[in-house]
Amino acid sequence: MGVSGSGKSHIGSLLASTLHADFIDADDHHSPASIAKMSRGAPLNDSDREDWLLTLAGLYRQHHDQGKDLVIACSALKRRYRDALRQGAPGLKILYLDGSREILLERLGGRAGHFFAGENMLDSQLHDLEKPGGDEAISLDIRQSPNRIIEIFLSRIAR
Repeated sequence: MGVSGSGKSHIGSLLASTLHADFIDADDHHSPASIAKMSRGAPLNDSDREDWLLTLAGLYRQHHDQGKDLVIACSALKRRYRDALRQGAPGLKILYLDGSREILLERLGGRAGHFFAGENMLDSQLHDLEKPGGDEAISLDIRQSPNRIIEIFLSRIAR
């Protein structure tokens, strides 16, 4: 989890590959209306995210019930969003990719063809972000290499 530009999709896909798990990018499950809204530079609100979170929680639960591992790259900005993902999903482990606004803007500037547009969108996410505490996530700095982030995360969940 983390704001746009934190590396969720890249690290999530690498983690899934390492774990031989399925991978879902939550961005692929936004409604067309939400994608259009973000493309116009308008941030999503809690109502926009409600069905999206239910869909993601259902996908996690489905994989869990089938005994399959799943990695989801999802912003999960607020604790209640993370709680929605945890419903019916025992054992959910959350990796929070933490980075400064400057690093995030730099990364977003190098991105092409993504519907998440503009500095104001990042600022909206940073405003909405409720950083998870140690009771709900493992927080790691995005300045580390993706492989190092995965290594640290896996060592911490193994404990």
